[in-house]
Amino acid sequence: MSKIKANSQIDELNQYSSTSINNNDNNLISTFEKLGLEAWLVDALKAMSIKFPTEIQTACIPPILAGRDCIGGAKTGSGKTAAFALPILQKLSQDPYGIFALVLTPTRELAFQIAEQFRVLGKGINLKDCVVVGGLDMMNQALELSRNPHVVIATPGRLADHINSSANAVNLKKIRFLVLDEADRLLSSTFSNDLDVIFDNISQKRQTLLFTATMTESIHALSGSDKEPSKRPFIYQIKSEITTVSTLAQYYIFIPSHIREPYLAYLLRSDEFANKSTIIFCGRCRTAEMLRVMLFELGIRCTSLHSTMSQQERLNSLGKFRAEVIKVLIATDVGSRGLDIQTVQLVINFDIPRDSTDYVHRVGRTARAGRGGIAISIVTERDVELIENIETRINKKMDEWKISENKVLESLNEIATAKRVASMHLHDTKFGAAKEIQKKKRAMLEDGNGFDKNAQKRPQKKVKRKIIIDQ
Repeated sequence: MSKIKANSQIDELNQYSSTSINNNDNNLISTFEKLGLEAWLVDALKAMSIKFPTEIQTACIPPILAGRDCIGGAKTGSGKTAAFALPILQKLSQDPYGIFALVLTPTRELAFQIAEQFRVLGKGINLKDCVVVGGLDMMNQALELSRNPHVVIATPGRLADHINSSANAVNLKKIRFLVLDEADRLLSSTFSNDLDVIFDNISQKRQTLLFTATMTESIHALSGSDKEPSKRPFIYQIKSEITTVSTLAQYYIFIPSHIREPYLAYLLRSDEFANKSTIIFCGRCRTAEMLRVMLFELGIRCTSLHSTMSQQERLNSLGKFRAEVIKVLIATDVGSRGLDIQTVQLVINFDIPRDSTDYVHRVGRTARAGRGGIAISIVTERDVELIENIETRINKKMDEWKISENKVLESLNEIATAKRVASMHLHDTKFGAAKEIQKKKRAMLEDGNGFDKNAQKRPQKKVKRKIIIDQ
């Protein structure tokens, strides 16, 4: 297991404002000891070459240790995971029992990554953790849950499945901490029904911690401004005029949409990027798989990461890419959030995301922990407005990456042949057919249970009432 290094090591923190920290205080806490962490945790951090806390850790660890609910907002790569993991582990060491903490996250990959950080930091107290995500055997997960691990890291859908499968499948009535990581995604309508199931089955006497790279209106609404000051959550958001780090160089290539593949292949084969660790982001699973086969035909070793793959396939792909056995990873947005692979040097947006927030998360996979990185977006005639919105969001104009068109067109026939092979492969393997069958089965089950798809949908419960608790 590779060591987890600090995302930033700083001797002096910039001044900042929050609901609980004085902006004029010149004696800002800047060591883990002064934050109130015990010696065994400080030693564990030093063993991983983490000597100084990041800004979000400095702001949030003391109030969490003091027992307050917390809402933390900081850009990707700022150390948010340790900001909640460290105080949870300290409280656990003082009163160990399972299940002590529940961490919810929107993606499977992020769940495994959070679990890894808990394991490394909690090694000194023999931490027992359990990852509960889709794509893995439910029986094995149920057995792990029955052993009462200290920390459960889960995606909402699979945890709700366990709760619905049996009244005694998982006992969450005594948890001390509930964490929502990437809270902006979790509080969207996609997860609302699953969150309702979970919140109905967890302790009301708990600390609730929300962390996100994007502070949305739904998160601000949870601040509990109508409550007594002592019962309001601690809120901290790192102020920044830009949403991408200064060490990230951002470029665009403006080309016709029908020749994106030749330009992509040229970039990957070029002297600048031939041996660089690269993530290519696509908007659809089918596009990601098509590019994987096409690049393989062109002699470019690569692997993919998307939702139609089994969980084991996804883990294998990430393992090969993380170990740099394979240098190119082609991913949909399941890989855009929280994926901490510090060796990534280049991010290519093959498809421009419609939401500028997704762009920020994608390019945040490189230029981590103070390192430099490059992001190149392949912009077509259909993407002009999207790229303008992104530039407005990041408060920065992208530079043009110059490529000789004649050199790209030299390989046009070769690329076209490889693309045809990839299209035939997807057709012959009936790519995506299993997913369509599952959708039809779910529809048939709903019809069999008397579900009227034309009837008005049941109003969704508001998550707000259940997340911030009045202890």
